[in-house]
Amino acid sequence: MARRRFFVDEVRRREAELTGEDAEHLSRVLRAEAGQQYEICDGSRLYLGEVLEARKHSVRFRIVEELPVPEPALRILLLASLIKFERFEWMIEKATELGVDTILPVQAERSERGLELAARKRIERWSRVARAASQQSRRVQLPTILQPSTMREASRVEAPVKFYLEETPGCRLLLPAALALPERRLGETVAVLVGPEGGWTDRERTNLVAAGWMAVSLGSSILRTETAALAALAILSGAWES
Repeated sequence: MARRRFFVDEVRRREAELTGEDAEHLSRVLRAEAGQQYEICDGSRLYLGEVLEARKHSVRFRIVEELPVPEPALRILLLASLIKFERFEWMIEKATELGVDTILPVQAERSERGLELAARKRIERWSRVARAASQQSRRVQLPTILQPSTMREASRVEAPVKFYLEETPGCRLLLPAALALPERRLGETVAVLVGPEGGWTDRERTNLVAAGWMAVSLGSSILRTETAALAALAILSGAWES
């Protein structure tokens, strides 16, 4: 059985401290004791930690050794049009489990008005959601959740490969488009842009194509924004690991 993994704020002088709800869970539910070993992650590096002291709201660890971290096959920048926050939050959780590297909320022309301003107050909460999902899915690196962007700013994002999901007929499917790329390098960054419930405007389509984005489809079904985002992540991850 794999060791339980916990995120800490920092590792300093070969020691780390777990606090808050995670510490309470470890000490009271898992009944951690001095000498037991768990995996400790600071958001970028992974360690084997030994419990020095377990209290209700604090568990201290001694770092036994640093553990190897495999290079991700793909780094995905997900640009997701803003939708109702309970669904956007669910998307963040599941996208984190699927290995997304960065999430950029986007205010598209057909996004509900006012979501961009309200979203700026949600970044801290969304980061906590991503942290919990990272711990559950045994990630090492935490995904970055950026401040909301306009469509104009989002279209200028730099990435070696840039796909935007399109619902109109005639677009190439995402998987064949990804597999047809000249090469798929280990650790490469791919940007995927997902539209709002109302779809893209003609002006947005024109700007995206001019900025080097490739229109791709997930098939004949019209998917919700959060469903389309997760389907695209799974397809891209599979393409780079095949």
